[in-house]
Amino acid sequence: MRGMFTAGVTDIMMENGITFDGAIGVSAGAAFGCNFKSNQPGRVIRYNSTYCKDPRYAGLRSLIKTGNLFGAEFCYVEIPQKLDIFDEETFINNPMEFYVVCTDIETGEVIYHRCGDSENELEWFRASASLPLAAKPVEVDGRKLLDGGIGDSIPLRYFESIGYNRNVVILTQPKGFVKQKNKLVPIIRRVLKEYPKVAELLSVRHDNYNETIAYIEEREKSGEVLVIRPPVALNIKPVCRDPEELYRVYNIGRKVGEEMLEQIKDFLNK
Repeated sequence: MRGMFTAGVTDIMMENGITFDGAIGVSAGAAFGCNFKSNQPGRVIRYNSTYCKDPRYAGLRSLIKTGNLFGAEFCYVEIPQKLDIFDEETFINNPMEFYVVCTDIETGEVIYHRCGDSENELEWFRASASLPLAAKPVEVDGRKLLDGGIGDSIPLRYFESIGYNRNVVILTQPKGFVKQKNKLVPIIRRVLKEYPKVAELLSVRHDNYNETIAYIEEREKSGEVLVIRPPVALNIKPVCRDPEELYRVYNIGRKVGEEMLEQIKDFLNK
């Protein structure tokens, strides 16, 4: 739910006509970020705050019944197709390329999927945001996939490798944050014993994340990357049933986006 911060920032961008040649999202950054390409400001905070108390949205009941903490049918079918419609036509016609990141749990390979290359785009978004222990692997286009953050939490290097040389990076942790080793790795290792590559990746994820942050800060100092981050820790739970809390984090994103608006424009116009 730290993704509410990102939604606040991207809503400010959309409201002010800021667009990009390409964007890439990981986990919540994929599930929420797709609304940037569909040009639907306000949609992320609207549907999350509207349905966060609905048992079909997320919770222990869904986890026990379906194996998914966030209800797959409700969140990825009912909401986008019926309750708060995702503008698929605008998404498809918008020339901005959009990539999502997933992890192939059988091979340990990080998959960078360009949207538009599959008939199962919503499944790719869901796979990118499917956390180990909190979701079943998502089978899409012949692969078994989980959260992209397992293999590459902040894919700046990948985006640079395919030609994007001036990038805006939105982080949901404040400057100085250091990721610690995941204490649940032994449990994940047992639950996903058929897929040892996942546990291997998770055991070093904190090191990879911290090294990537150091790289981002180097690029930030050189002026090649603009980083947008919250001023303080957002302190919101992964599953939040309080609309006021969601709006609190969303409004922090809006405030930071407004404060950095001219800086963003100047950076993109260089």
